[in-house]
Amino acid sequence: MTDRIRDFLRLRRPEGPCLVVDLDVIRENFLNFSKALPDSRVFYAVKANPDPAVLKLLAGLGSNFDCASVAEIDMARNAGATADRISYGNTIKKERDVAAAYNRGVRLFAVDCPEEVDKIARAAPGSRVFCRILCDCDGAEWPLSRKFGCDPDMAVSVLEHAHRLGLVAYGISFHVGSQQPNPDAWDIALKSASAVFRTLSERGIQLRMVNLGGGFPAKYVRDVPAVKTYGQAIFTALRRHFGNRIPETIIEPGRGMVGEAGMIKAEVVLISKKSATDPMRWVYLDIGKFGGLAETMDEAIRYPIRTPRDGDATEPCVIAGPTCDSADVLYEKTPYELPVSLAIGDEVLIEGTGAYTQTYSAVAFNGFDPLKSYVI
Repeated sequence: MTDRIRDFLRLRRPEGPCLVVDLDVIRENFLNFSKALPDSRVFYAVKANPDPAVLKLLAGLGSNFDCASVAEIDMARNAGATADRISYGNTIKKERDVAAAYNRGVRLFAVDCPEEVDKIARAAPGSRVFCRILCDCDGAEWPLSRKFGCDPDMAVSVLEHAHRLGLVAYGISFHVGSQQPNPDAWDIALKSASAVFRTLSERGIQLRMVNLGGGFPAKYVRDVPAVKTYGQAIFTALRRHFGNRIPETIIEPGRGMVGEAGMIKAEVVLISKKSATDPMRWVYLDIGKFGGLAETMDEAIRYPIRTPRDGDATEPCVIAGPTCDSADVLYEKTPYELPVSLAIGDEVLIEGTGAYTQTYSAVAFNGFDPLKSYVI
């Protein structure tokens, strides 16, 4: 927690659960990405945190934007980004949304199948397309496999199809999985990407760009390598697989850009047990999966939780949210150590929550308000 967030909570005392995001952390993260991968263009993944203040800051710093919808494209444009700084990176798009993006000046689109290429050829003629390939997300805390991407061999035919339809076969993209702790995870994906480059080159089609995706982690309960370490590993892999003909590269940090910039203030609503002899306490907070902590699904993301009683003796407990839904349990398979002295009414601070919390918050499930957000 930054001093700015601490002072904001002390002075403002906001009611109910809320997210507080420190723009200074995001500014520093952007500069770190720019230094670690100086030859790569940053396309911030808007879905991670689309707050207008966040987007305006990044646009002013020179960031480009990876958008998943026309609404996100409009958000980026309203923040000051021109259309040439926007990628429509979702591989699943309605044709009318492709047309809407094209009418707004967007000319860079993601695909992973011939059918998606057909839409873009009809609705966005002459645009640049990059094909997403399937990637081993081994080790990632939030894998992103199967739903997006195609086999590298299929990517060759997809991009050939795009070329035949008058589109610019521009490059390859992949994603090594969100919250990827292994800097070497990009190596295998780049090997596959280089094979696609070579095959298409032999067929007279020259690809120019590799989208390295996201995956850069935020620090939660475990330490993660510095961005500089990722940059060095990625550059080494690029040289290994592309030699001296390194293509244009872009990166799409989301969690790594904004995750550590945010913190959620919450409150203990109830502490109970399931029987008189049950050794396990259940700690219920006023925020859960439907209030913004959806990434605790399968206990994938384990957030640091601070309490006013830290330093006291601890014991394992189950942590759950406040809604009348049995799925609203955050940590049970691996119980969470919390102070034995924790009491109903105590405020707790959930760190590393700047990414994928406000946008995952339900509109009004069970009548609970959406997660309030303050950007400072």
